[in-house]
Order: sequence, then C-alpha cells, then structure tokens
Amino acid sequence: MKKLLLLLLAGLPFIISAQGTLDDYNRAYGMRNRYSNDKIINASVEPHWLAGTHSFWYMRHTPDATSYLLVNADKGTSKPLFDAAKLAKLLTKESGQAVKADRLDLQRLRVNTAGDTLHFSSAGKNWIYLVKKNSLKSEEMSMQMPGGRGFRAPTQQRHWMEVDDEKGGMEVPSPDGKWVAFIRDANVWVRPAHGGRPRALSIDGTLGHYYSSWLRWSPDSRYVAANKILPVAEKRYVYYVESSPTDQSQPKLHKQEYAKPGDELMQKTPCIFEVETGRNIIPSTDLFTNQYDLGGPTWNDDSRAIRFEFNARGHQVYRLLELSAETGEVRTLAEETSDKYVNYPRLWNRFLKDGKRFIWSSERDGWQHLYLYDRATGKPINQITKGKWYVRQVLHVDEENEVIYFTANGVHAAPYGAASGEDPYFIHYYSIRFDGSDMKDLTPVEGHHRAVFSDDYAYLIDTWSTVAEAPQIVLRRTADGSVVKELEKADISRLVEAGWKAPEVFVAPGRDGKTNMWGLIARPTNFDPSKKYPIVEYIYQGPGDQYVPKSFQAFNYYMTPLTELGFIVVMVDGMGTSFRSREFENICCRNLKDAGIPDHIAWIKAAAEKYPYMDIDRVGIYGCSAGGQESLTATLFYPEFYKCCYSACGCHDNRMDKIWWNELWLGYPIGEQYKEGSNVENAHLLQRPLMLVVGELDDNVDPASTMQVANALIKANKDFELVVIPGAHHTVGEAFGEHKRYDFFVRHLLGVTPPAWTEVKTK
Repeated sequence: MKKLLLLLLAGLPFIISAQGTLDDYNRAYGMRNRYSNDKIINASVEPHWLAGTHSFWYMRHTPDATSYLLVNADKGTSKPLFDAAKLAKLLTKESGQAVKADRLDLQRLRVNTAGDTLHFSSAGKNWIYLVKKNSLKSEEMSMQMPGGRGFRAPTQQRHWMEVDDEKGGMEVPSPDGKWVAFIRDANVWVRPAHGGRPRALSIDGTLGHYYSSWLRWSPDSRYVAANKILPVAEKRYVYYVESSPTDQSQPKLHKQEYAKPGDELMQKTPCIFEVETGRNIIPSTDLFTNQYDLGGPTWNDDSRAIRFEFNARGHQVYRLLELSAETGEVRTLAEETSDKYVNYPRLWNRFLKDGKRFIWSSERDGWQHLYLYDRATGKPINQITKGKWYVRQVLHVDEENEVIYFTANGVHAAPYGAASGEDPYFIHYYSIRFDGSDMKDLTPVEGHHRAVFSDDYAYLIDTWSTVAEAPQIVLRRTADGSVVKELEKADISRLVEAGWKAPEVFVAPGRDGKTNMWGLIARPTNFDPSKKYPIVEYIYQGPGDQYVPKSFQAFNYYMTPLTELGFIVVMVDGMGTSFRSREFENICCRNLKDAGIPDHIAWIKAAAEKYPYMDIDRVGIYGCSAGGQESLTATLFYPEFYKCCYSACGCHDNRMDKIWWNELWLGYPIGEQYKEGSNVENAHLLQRPLMLVVGELDDNVDPASTMQVANALIKANKDFELVVIPGAHHTVGEAFGEHKRYDFFVRHLLGVTPPAWTEVKTK
C-alpha cells in the first residue's frame, strides 16, 4: 500500500507543489503595481523639434525630479531649457501656489524657434515666459473658430464596420474659385461661384445608382471627377442586446452594419465631367469589374487623368489604373496578381513630382520591396530594395536627392532557417537611393528600434531595446547613422529590486524541422527548477502581422501574472504570421484551420526537451479574437497535446465574421475552406475542459459566433463553461474573466482548488 501511494504521488507532482495558492494569487494580482512603468527611469525621449532648426527639447523624468533639456544636434550639446529655480519662483509668486523647481509640470508646452519664449499651462492658468528676461505673465488662450473653405461641421463618429454611402456632401469650390460643384437629385451639378444659373453635368443618376458626393476638381478647374455608385441592395446588420445599461433599467437593442464573407458589395465607376462643354467621360469597366473596393479617384498634377486603385473580389488581382480625361481610355499603371492573395493592406505608392515616375511596393518576389516605375509605360525601371527581408514602412521620400527613408526587418537576420543571428523581426531604420544603391542602416545596434527624425531628416533620435534589455536612446546623424550624443539609458534597478525577470527568447524549428520559430518563455519569480511546471500558451496567430513582443516591457498582461500562479507561460509566432517571407505566411491561405499550431507544438516540445521542468503532459492554451478561435481549434484537433482551453470572443466560424479579414485569407467565393475550419462544425470533437467567454456587445466579432459554438457543444452533449460579460465589447474577459481564467488553469492544470474570491486581493 505504501509503495502504491508513492507511485501515485510520483505521477502527480502538482499535488505536492505549492502552486495555485492564495499567496500565488495575491502575487499575480500585485504584478501590475510591482512591475509598473514608474519603476523604469528614463526609458523614453519625446523630442519637440524647434521649427526650422536642429534643436529640440524633451522632458527628463527621475524619481527625484523633472527637468526640461534643450539639445543642439549640430553641436551635440544639451543644457537646461530654462532656469527651473527662477521659473518656479515666478510661478509661485504669480499663481499664489507653491511650485517646486524640481517638480515643474508645464502642460501643453510650446517653445519658439529661438528657444527663449515658452507658452504653457500651469496652476490652472495659461502663461508666457520670456527666458532671457525672466519675465512671466498670464495670457488668454487664442480661440480660433473653425471655418473657411472645406470646413465641415462635426458629425457623429462612424463605426469602423459601417460603409460610407457617400451621400449628402457639401458644395466643393473649384481651385480657381470660379465654380462650385455639388450633388442634386443623385447627379453632379455645377454653378458659378459668384452667382449664376446651376446646371447638371450628369443626368443618369438615380436613387439606386447615384453619383458620389466625394467630388474632385482637377487642378486646372476644367474637370470634375466623381464615382457613380451602385449600392448593395440590402445591407447586413448585427444586433446586440445590452442587458444592463447604466442609464436605464430596461435593456437596449443595438443595430450595427456588418458585412460578412460573401455579402454583396458596393460597386463604383469613376467618371469625369468637363465643366465648360458638359462632355461626360464614362469609361469601360473591363479592368475593374467584380470589385471588393475601388479607391480614389485622385487627379494627376497635369489635370490630364485621374488615378484609382482596384481591389478585385477574392484579392487575387490589384491594379493601379489611370483614366484619361482626354480620351476616356483606362490603362494599367501597376498590377499585382497572385494565385493565393494579394496582401493589399501592405501596398503603397508615391507619385513623384516630375510626373514621369512613381514608387510602388510589392511582395512579388516573396518579400515586401520597393520598385521604381515608369509612368508612361507602366513598367518597372528598377527594383529599389532587394533581399530576403521586409520593407515595413516608407517614412519619407526625398525627391531632390532621390533618397528613401524606410523601416525594415530581417536585413541582419541569419540566413533563412539558420540556427543563429539577429531576431528576424527586429525593426531597423534605413535610407537608400532610388536606383537601389547606397543602402545605409541608420540604427545599426542589434535590437528593436523606434526612431523620430528632425523635420529635414538630418538627424534622428533612436530608441532601441529587446525584451531583456532596457531602452537606450541616442541622437544620430542621418547621413551615416553615427552617434552624435547619448541621450538616455533606462534605469531598471527598481524593477529588478521588485523581482522582475526578463522572459527568455527561445528559438527552435517548427513543423518542417529546419525553419526556426521565435518565441518567449516566461517563468515565475519564485521559479524552482526542481519543480514541474504546467505550460500555458497564449496564442494570437493572426494572420497579417507578427505578435510576440520584441521590445522591452515591464509587465506583459498576457504572460506575467499567470506565471506567478505556478505556470510556465509561452508565446510563439508560427507559420502563417507575417514578415518572414510570403512562403512562411502563405500557410494561412484558405487554411485558417492550420493556425500555425503544428509549429507551436514542435516549438513547445523543443523547449520542454531542453528544460525538463516544463511539463509537456500538462499544456493549456488561451487566446482572444483570432486567438480565441485558434485556441479552441488547437484543443479540438490536438487534444493529445492541449489539455484545456480558455477561448474569448473567438471568430469561431469565419462565415460569421467580418468580410475583410476572412475574404483576404480564406478567399472568395465562400467554399469548403470556411466550413473545414469552423469550430462550430467541429465542436463535437471536444475532449478537454473548455471555457468560452464573450462580451455581449462585441462589435468586432459577432457574439453569435461564440453562442453557435455553445449550441453545437450542447447538441453534442459536451460539458463546457460559458461566461457572458454584460456590457463588455471585444474582450479577453475583463476583470471577471481574468479571475475565471486563473481559476480555470489552476483547477485543470495544477489540480488545485482555487482560493475563495473573497480572500484574493485583486486590487
């Protein structure tokens, strides 16, 4: 009997582990305060450049004082922006309130070009301070009433899911001031600006096929351009019942426009009207039929044509088109095609002032890069950036010197699939010439960078960090990236004293055994390698981005608190996420069911093999939104690995979710790929403990998606927990759900009964 008991205890290490206790809960909830940002000193510099100069000021905060520094970039020097003692003395005298020199709080501070006149608010008043004269006086705030040409009265904020029908716009004056264009009875009209009879430029507009109120004049005032719109016959709406509104006792019904995959979409035809002659230029639609969207039009500077962008339904064709105001011909300036999807949110273009060239971004070679195009031929002149890395954002185009400033990741990464090298997701800042030569790394230190440039791009303030290394901030020359002056180096000693430990960056191959996945491992502050720790994975796999943190943060809401309950918490970017290569991302194409989960499992197994204290037999998973879908998908299809799941606000059936996200990755028309990845269709596979969470007012993912999973589980006679948060929108669970999540994993992974809620110090 004694031998049997020992065997049972050996098989259940969590029974003898002091994990999931009341002390653990209190420590988990206390992490927000213990690891607050105020324990990090000098972690950022927010520069305020003085107009037309190479000088800027910023505030420097320490636990003991606040100071204002003025930096001269040309000289590489810094000094106090003003004499704090003198200003504090004057403020105390003039305001009648005691003001300390080392605690000056100058709100809405503005500094003139010379740096010797300050406008700010303090002690409930507005002030002007002349630094050299040490003169302080109160001043009235200038109140400029909005008005003038193009002013539009404030309107109610449109929900991001609501489509603008482009009706009811204001009159639009021509650039030369001679004409005013407007919409009347669904048609385009003009009238002389200074009196005269209005006349119609179009007569074919109807209530069901009307002209847009977004009217665009040509620069020379000869033409007006407008889209003719064929609206959807019937819009889809989602309805929410707010059970417990704060302003009344009875529930409220909310109605929200919400297009879903496969729904009918608005169709547009760009048209041009010549004002003097009344000539109508109505183009052939052959190059832009079956629209997902049509953006524009935008006039060329020479007034000879308009440009517009066509995104085909299904996202396999994207065209930049030009309609001639002279001939009515539509021609293609640039085109992207793919048998999978054109990642249209990443496309970018810039037309150059010479009128002959434009810059275009594309993933056509498998990576996001920039191309210089000839406008006349619609063909590339040359590829500007090139290599196995990603252009992330174009910051500035210096046309005079033909230089582009941009951000990118992966330039310094090890060869694809290699075992070492810089984190491929780290962002750096670069410059390059239009012809692709002279590419410079302006932020050469290894790390994740964020930079702010001077107005003329002569200097940049570079802040970099990693998840384990606190931020450092320097002033650099843009010409070569050299350091002019070290500005700040974050002090995290108080954070470390509070027990903070950095998460570990862990790299291991994914499903193919060779392509490295990058993720994080977070451990408890009282970590004991002699114990066995269950694993909790936080998943957000997208797609469309990369999600594992890369820069320094004191507190990670998704990982830090859970560790204190007695878990190892992990997060990883698997195949299907972005910015490694299109091949890496394409796993998600018509296959959201995959969710990178095979890579996650391979990565976690590799971590557990290296660290035996990670208990590979006790792995839980949770996520919200796409992560809510993916966490449940992982549990349904890989129950031998994932032993329990907390799923919040998941888009569990992609036919129920918003149109843009799902048609981009799953395609159009709606096919079996939507059904195959549906957690509703596959709910009967559930074998493990599940907690479903949803906000009753989720205006991002239709709450019915979660309720339909619940319905399918009930019909399949499956046991699960359902938590509905009254008044909540798109949420991981709010405070109530957070506590439920803690208890859920403690109960199912640690085998421990959680402490009573009344005993836990959640504040």
